[in-house]
Amino acid sequence: MPTGLLENRIAVVTGAGRGIGRAVAILFAAQGAKVLIATRTESHGRETLDAIRRNGGTAELITVELGTLTAARAVIDAAVGHWGGLDIMVHNAAIIENCPLVDNPDDSFSRQFDIGMNTAFWLMKYGYSYLKQRGYGRVLLTSSLGAERTAHGFALYGAIKAGLEALARGAATEMGPDGITVNAVAPGGTRTASYERNMSDEFEKYWLSHIPLQRMGESEDIAQAMLYLASDNGSYVTGQTLTVDGGQSLPQAY
Repeated sequence: MPTGLLENRIAVVTGAGRGIGRAVAILFAAQGAKVLIATRTESHGRETLDAIRRNGGTAELITVELGTLTAARAVIDAAVGHWGGLDIMVHNAAIIENCPLVDNPDDSFSRQFDIGMNTAFWLMKYGYSYLKQRGYGRVLLTSSLGAERTAHGFALYGAIKAGLEALARGAATEMGPDGITVNAVAPGGTRTASYERNMSDEFEKYWLSHIPLQRMGESEDIAQAMLYLASDNGSYVTGQTLTVDGGQSLPQAY
């Protein structure tokens, strides 16, 4: 009987209450992984948890406000506490705010940095020994096309996503000898709750005019890319940023 691509793997997915994180958690569980859903909103996390369990998958939920070392360690401890180890870490949680640089509150960058960059660092630092121990380590960071092609109002967001890509490259060189791969996935325009909240119909029309495949991405598109990198199929890929954008980043698309 065929088994899933992630059979018996233990995975943590942050920001798994909605959007890309939810799609990743559901897909990983469908492929046999035991998934810890980490999200700040319990009701959203419950929806993801119920969807996985309805399909016969294995998952647990931790409701956590990321952005501190204590919170990051609690996520690692929860996965290890439930299943005794850790194989895959997906850091997807982020703050997305559409605001011109000079109009941002003084603490805006530090808040976004703590959830994006600092939490990625803490998860890798304190998850490393468990990833190494089981001999199968996959770290996946959700970046964005905005790391390369930022838009008005998203300077802080783009800077943090660019930082995550650099972090993936650096961590890949250090963790590679232990068999741990570290990669980023950079979605283009993807329909999520955050996208709907921050993007106007006019801006979407503009984006569609520059996407060769002529459609917006869906969360499931990004989840499939994550699955490739998390599975044995992606075992020789590390330190890379996989762009999933329907061709939007191609020079000839502009």
